[in-house]
Amino acid sequence: MTTGPNDFYYSARYQDDEYEYRHVHITREVAKLIPKDRLMSESEWRSYGIQQSVGWEHYMIHDPERHVLLFRRPLPRPPSQFSSASAKDRRQLVEEQREYYRSGATRDLAKRKEVLLQLKQLFIDNKQAFDDAIYADLHRTSESISEAGYMVYEIDGLLKNMDEWEKPEKFPLVLPHLKEEEDDVWLVREPLGVVLVISPWNYPLLTAAPFVTAIAAGNTVIVKPAELAPHFSHLFASLINAKFDKRLLVVVEGAVPETTELLKEKFDHIFYTGNPTVGKIIMAAAAKHLTPVTLELGGKNPVYVDADADLEDAAKKIVGVKIQNCGQICLNVDHILTDADTKPKLLEAIKKELVKLEPLKINPVYPRIIHERHFDRLSNLLSNTKGRLYYKSSEESDRADKFIAPHLLEIDFDDAFMTEEIFGPILVVLTIESFDKALDYIKRNEKPLGAYIFTTDPEKTRRFIRETSSGGVTVNSVMDHAMLPHLPFGGTGNSGMGKMHHLWTYDALTHRKTVFTRNGVGKKLPNI
Repeated sequence: MTTGPNDFYYSARYQDDEYEYRHVHITREVAKLIPKDRLMSESEWRSYGIQQSVGWEHYMIHDPERHVLLFRRPLPRPPSQFSSASAKDRRQLVEEQREYYRSGATRDLAKRKEVLLQLKQLFIDNKQAFDDAIYADLHRTSESISEAGYMVYEIDGLLKNMDEWEKPEKFPLVLPHLKEEEDDVWLVREPLGVVLVISPWNYPLLTAAPFVTAIAAGNTVIVKPAELAPHFSHLFASLINAKFDKRLLVVVEGAVPETTELLKEKFDHIFYTGNPTVGKIIMAAAAKHLTPVTLELGGKNPVYVDADADLEDAAKKIVGVKIQNCGQICLNVDHILTDADTKPKLLEAIKKELVKLEPLKINPVYPRIIHERHFDRLSNLLSNTKGRLYYKSSEESDRADKFIAPHLLEIDFDDAFMTEEIFGPILVVLTIESFDKALDYIKRNEKPLGAYIFTTDPEKTRRFIRETSSGGVTVNSVMDHAMLPHLPFGGTGNSGMGKMHHLWTYDALTHRKTVFTRNGVGKKLPNI
């Protein structure tokens, strides 16, 4: 018998301190073929078309009544302790990278491409390991996004465009005293030097992507991953540090003390993704060395839902993004503004979408809060709110599992939820008198990373785009403006500075200097 995709499906996925478990449901026909008196080997169950990932083992005898197999695999183990490197060691590391950069070893474009190809292969070979580590830290599966897969895509884009980006650009002579036969004006790109990339825990590899562009641009790089994602951090450090010369690329693990020491060193650019509070600390440290920074920060991203909006569509899209990564995305919906007449209908539409999700705790693709400290922060907000709980799943929050089901609340502007970025699966809806009042409210608060509006009115759309300031705007959806890799992404004001993605990251990590040659020497340069 040949099995197909309809002969089995995966369901409950859960874990204890040592193992992750997964149920595989099979049809009656397949169940007849599987031995009931022993465990199957990996090659045997693969022969039946049950394409589990490498590392899973058949754990329990087949249940002939339920037609369920149970598999398990060991969880990645977090490091026993963070990096114990001394301040002297870190200073020496930075100086070694600086000397390596000064030697010219990073300038050769062909060698840079070789390093990118090695990184690409590393991500391909270890995709499952990265997926497993991220699942262990966040309970997020690669079904939503494979961060290692994204890195392959990012590297392919760099390899495709590097030659063009590196070409010196010749400009016309615009001053009357300059002579075409003797004078030339160029823009020539050069790398910056030693780059520090500090990535957060919510998308630990995705947000570390600038390190790949830094290598492509000819820099040396130190990457500091977040300590709150220890499985990822340890895996990332062990793979990168075993493969590459630390004078070119190294991953440094550690917590706040290690990061603080690292920031005392002089870098030529710092990339940081995280929250505004830490962003200010990093910017202050960088200012002592006049180091430029790119800060991708968060904020309280507003959504305005107009009376003429398609409320079912708005509810579906808002809920869809709010449950992604359990709401732990810097671009995610923070609060919803709408008028008094629209609010009851919108609340009901959102509730309808939330009900569809249940049950969530056994859902293998519903993530968890990253850490008990963040769980407690959200729990305290729920305890201190003066708002009205409109809907909550019957599933209770579980601190041990770091599980919080989505909540839907009606609140006022002075509520506890409006004092900080929510960063969790909690939706709050506020009543605002009019569209003009909504614009005024958004303008009077810190500039968010994303601002969203649901409406069919072109004039309101135009005014929302023109009269509010934010990192970017998405109309009739959420976060989509940041998902375009060929366009710049970044914040403004309290939500950050500098741009990421594609050429914009490359520009941030290089310097384009003006070169003016006279007396005909520019004509003789074989390759400037």
